Parts: sequence; C-alpha cells; structure tokens
Amino acid sequence: MSEFATMQGLLPLLPEIVLALGAMVVLMLGVNIRASKSAAVNGLSAALLVIVAGLLLLVPEGHHVLFGGSFVVDDYARFLKFLTLIGSAGALVISLDYLTLAHQQKFEYGALFLLSTLGMLMLISASDLIALYLGLELMSLSLYVVAAFDRDSARSTEAGLKYFVLGALSSGMLLYGASLIYGFSGTVSFAGIAKATQAGASIGLVFGLVFLFVGFCFKISAVPFHMWTPDVYEGAPTPVTAFFAAAPKVAAIAVFVRATVVAFPGITHEWQQIVVFVSILSMALGSFAAIGQRNIKRLMAYSSIGHMGFALVGLAAGTPEGVQGVLIYMCIYVAMTLGTFAVILSMRRDGRLVETIADLAGLSRTQPTTAFLLGILLFSLAGLPPLAGFFAKFYVFLAAIKAGLYPLAVIGVVTSVIGAYYYLAIVKLMYFDEPAPAFAPMPLSLGFVLGISGLVNALFFAYPAPLLDAATVAARSLF
Repeated sequence: MSEFATMQGLLPLLPEIVLALGAMVVLMLGVNIRASKSAAVNGLSAALLVIVAGLLLLVPEGHHVLFGGSFVVDDYARFLKFLTLIGSAGALVISLDYLTLAHQQKFEYGALFLLSTLGMLMLISASDLIALYLGLELMSLSLYVVAAFDRDSARSTEAGLKYFVLGALSSGMLLYGASLIYGFSGTVSFAGIAKATQAGASIGLVFGLVFLFVGFCFKISAVPFHMWTPDVYEGAPTPVTAFFAAAPKVAAIAVFVRATVVAFPGITHEWQQIVVFVSILSMALGSFAAIGQRNIKRLMAYSSIGHMGFALVGLAAGTPEGVQGVLIYMCIYVAMTLGTFAVILSMRRDGRLVETIADLAGLSRTQPTTAFLLGILLFSLAGLPPLAGFFAKFYVFLAAIKAGLYPLAVIGVVTSVIGAYYYLAIVKLMYFDEPAPAFAPMPLSLGFVLGISGLVNALFFAYPAPLLDAATVAARSLF
C-alpha cells in the first residue's frame, strides 16, 4: 500500500520522469546503432517531446508540493511546461531536414534537446533557490553544446564559446545573488523568503535580488544583458537559433515571474522599478537596433530582445492580469517565432542556406504561399490588428495601465510602432522588389510548422477564449 501511495505521490512528476528516462534510452540507442540511423533517433526524440506534452494532461489537478517544498506543480507550471514542450518539439521538427541536408545528422542532437527541455521543466516548477539553480544549469549546459554543434564551422564554435563564457558569468552572478538572499532571509524556499520580506527588505537582500535578476535577464536576453544574443543567433546552426528563440525563453520568463511574484511580494515596489527599467531598455534597443540589420538571424535576435521587453511589461504590473498578459504573450511569441524560423530554414539556394534579408526579394512571385504566410507572421510580430501579435501586446499594455504604469504603456506603444518599420520593410521587399533567384522547394516538416503557425496567428482573434481562460487560471494560481 505504501508503495502505491509513493507512486501516486510521484504522479505530478510523470512528465519529468518519462523525459529523463527517454533521454537515457535515446543515448543508449544512439551509441548502439549505426550512424545512418541517427535521423530515426532524432525523430524519436521529437515524438517523445509530444508524448510528454500529452502526459501533462494526466497530471492531477490542483497544487502539488514535492521534495520538501522545492518543487511545485500547479496550474501555472502545467501551462508553461506544455508551451515549453511544444516549443522544443517544434524546433526539433524543423531541424530534421536541415540536419540531413547539412550532413550533421547525429543522435546527440536529439538527446541534448531532451536534456535541455528536462532542465526547463525543472526550472518552471522550481520553488526554492537550489532547485532553480539546478534546473537552470541542466538547461544551459545542453544549450552551450548545441550552440557549437556544427564543429566544422568557426562561426558555430565561436557562438558556443561566447554563450558558454557569458552564461557562466551570469550563472555566477545569479548564484551570488541567491547566496545573499539566503544570508539575509535565512531560507532558500520562495515561501520562506516571502515571509522574511513581509515587513520590507534590508539593503543586502535588495542587492541579492539585483544579482538574481542579472541571471534571469541574461537567460531571456533582456537589456543590458543581451550582448550574447545577436552573435549567438547568427553563429549557431539555424534550427538551434530557432530553439534558443522559443523554448528556453519560455522557461526563463516562467521562473522570472514565479520568483518575483511568489518570493518577493512584500517588496514589490523595489523589484517593480528594476523590471520597468529593463523592460523599457529592451523595447527601445529591440526597436532601434534591428533597423540596420542585413542578416535575418541577427534581425530576429534584436526582435526577440524587444519582445522580451514587451513581455516584461506584464510582469512589471505585478498583478494577476499582468501575469496573464505574460502567459498569453509567450504563447503567441512561440507561434510567431517557430513559423518565422521555418521560413528562414527554407531559404536554401544551390544546396546551401542563405541568410541575408535581400535574398527574400520578390518571394511573392517565386513562392506566393510562403510569402503570404511569412507576411502574416511579420505583421503579427509588428503587432498589427487583427493578428495574434496585436492581442499579445494589448493584454500586457492593458495590465500596465490598470496598475497605473502609464509611462511604461506609452513607451511600449511608441517602440512597437518604431519596431513595425523593419518588419514592414521585409514585406515590402517580398511584394514590390525584383525577384531574387527562387529557393529550393520547402520540405514538408517546415511547411507543416509554418502552416500551423500562420493559422494560429491569423485566426486567434476568431476564438481566443481557450487560451485566455487557461492563462487566467494559470496566473491566479500564483497569487
């Protein structure tokens, strides 16, 4: 009976257990089969991510606390784990044809995706500083390797090294902040820290909070800790860049929101100032720096910096409506990003990928369907109604206005208008410029991801209720 009770108690951990065992199986299979079968192993890894997303539905409803309060499974965690698994699976699916064409088909690729995603799931459920750090490092170590996956490319190796060095620095700062918070509060659990900061915070604890935020800002590539993003996005293999832009951002935003809302509700005014400052800088840099870019991967890097700034507007509000806005924003952001990278991965001419924005010239005449779907995604990224990207921004700005953060909302709208310029410039290039030579036909996997992404962005306004309801329930579970 006690064994059955133990098994029941571990049911909230089912997705993590299956993913960890699956990663081990993938490693064993990869080691024991011929290299020619690596594509099948990577396909199995993508299928496993989808299966684990399905297993989340079997996790019992309610609020589950495991391992002495260090691991929490609630509606918030379930929502963001599902989104992370979909982001990882999408990035892995659009990788499969690329790996074959680039002769990079190695079983380690899928295994690294699985292990990194396992770290993300741990991070989303972390409810103390130790679990937070363990999840963060498990996620990051796999990302460092996968950034340098193309060992024959100097750019990829440089991207991996830059990410590793700067990532290690940010992890050290986060760990220093965690030690200060532990020293001044006497506990590592978020609930304990919240109790210790009810009457306000000492200067030492605020210093710890700042260093903790440095680590979070690095992981979501928010200004002023964004410096790695353009170089790593440009240098890493393109499907790896798609992965970086989607799943790890969701996990990092998830822990950023949980840590601030759950552990520091007593000093909301202190952390709110930091989040507002970071949000404004990120929105401004993302809008202005992308204008001069000629490489589409670098442009997407600055775009993602800007989008993280917009997402932080919701966190700055510090209310259930604000967190709901962040969750809706991240869902729509993942859909826009995966679709856009599916197009970038299809930019192949004479057997090699091209990355300059000028290569998209006249795409509406050579590949009209691709141009139309990319146009929808670019308009959505710019935040034009009635596409999904407009609603993403609408909910975070509305939360900021309700919280009395009028200047932040105004700056958000202004930077959004400025940022629209470089998205619309690409649409103009595709529809009004002389056509460049046609790309090779788009592989089926890329077409599938692009089609789903385009439909989600185009038709979100017609039936937004399921996502809004789920985000509302998830956000309220934190408060």
